Amino acid sequence: MLKFIVKRLLLSILILFFSMFLIYLLMNNLPTSYVEKTARELATLPGNQKSAEQWTEELIEELNERYGLNKGAIPGFFTWLSYAVRGEFGESWQWTVEVTEKFSEVIWYSFFLALIAFVLEIIIAVPLGVLAATKQYSMTDYTVTVVSLIGISMPTFFVATVLKFVFAAKLGWFEPFGMVTARLAGKLTGFAWLLDIAWHFVLPALTLTIIGIGSLMRYTRTNTLEVLNADYIRTARAKGLPESKVIGYHAFRNTLIPLVTILGGSLPGLFSGALITETLFSIRGIGYTSFESMKNGDIPFTMFYLAFVTILTLVGTLIADILYAVVDPRVRVN
Repeated sequence: MLKFIVKRLLLSILILFFSMFLIYLLMNNLPTSYVEKTARELATLPGNQKSAEQWTEELIEELNERYGLNKGAIPGFFTWLSYAVRGEFGESWQWTVEVTEKFSEVIWYSFFLALIAFVLEIIIAVPLGVLAATKQYSMTDYTVTVVSLIGISMPTFFVATVLKFVFAAKLGWFEPFGMVTARLAGKLTGFAWLLDIAWHFVLPALTLTIIGIGSLMRYTRTNTLEVLNADYIRTARAKGLPESKVIGYHAFRNTLIPLVTILGGSLPGLFSGALITETLFSIRGIGYTSFESMKNGDIPFTMFYLAFVTILTLVGTLIADILYAVVDPRVRVN
C-alpha cells in the first residue's frame, strides 16, 4: 500500500505540473494590454501608498516581472512556479489583498455550505436508492425514480427561484439574499452570529441538495440492482439469512464500491464553491470570488485557485483508489 501511495503521489505531482503549465499558457495568452489596464486601475484605488504617477510604469514592470508575462511561456511559467513552491502567490489584482488572505476569507463559507449539502445528499439519496432497488417496479421505486429525474432535470436557477419564492417571499421563513440579517449586521457575535449565518444557508443548502440527490439516487439504485442479481446474494438468501442482513451487509457493502468513485470525486466540490447558487443567494464564497477573478483577468488569484482545485482533484482520486481496498477485500492495491 505504501509503495502504491508513493507512486501515485509522484504521478500526481507530474500531472499537477503539466496541468498548471496548460493553465499558465491560457493566462499568458490574455491580451497583453491587460496588465497595463490593471496597473492603471490599481493606481486609482484608495489605500495605495504610492501616487498614481509612481504606479504607472513601475507597477506594469513589477506585474510583468513577478508573473513572467514579459518572458516566453516556459520561462514565465517557471518564474511563477518558483514563487508558488514557496507559498508566495502575490497580491490579487481584483481584490487588492494577498491571494491567500482573500482565499482564507471566503473559502469556509463555501466549504460549510457544500458540506451540509453533501451530507444531506448521502443521507437522503443512498438509502432511497437502495430502497428503490429492493422494491423494484413498485410504487416506491417509481416515486424515487420520478423524484431523481426531477432533481437531475431542474436547473439550479429554477430550484433557487422556486425556493426563494415559496419560503422567502410567500412564507417569510428565510431571507432570500445575503449571509447575515441586514438590520443586525455588525451587532451579532459568537453563537448568535453563527445561527444567523446558518439560517441564511438553509435555502442555498436545500438548492444544492435537490439538484444533487437525483443522480446519486439513480446511481445507487442501478448498482444495487446489479448486486442483488449476483450469485452470492441468491446463495445468502438460500442459506436462510434474514433479508435485512442480506441487503444491509452483503449487498450494501458491494454497492459502496462504485459509489466510492463519486464520493471521492466530490472532495474538490467541497472547496471549489457553487458559482450559480452563491451568486443567486449573494453568498460571497469561493465560487463567486473565483468567477469574478477569472472574469476580470485576476491572474494571481486564478492561478492559485486552479492549482488548489487541481490538487484536491488528485487527492480525491487517490483517496477513492485507497477506499476501494477498504470496502472490498477482493481488491488489492499493488
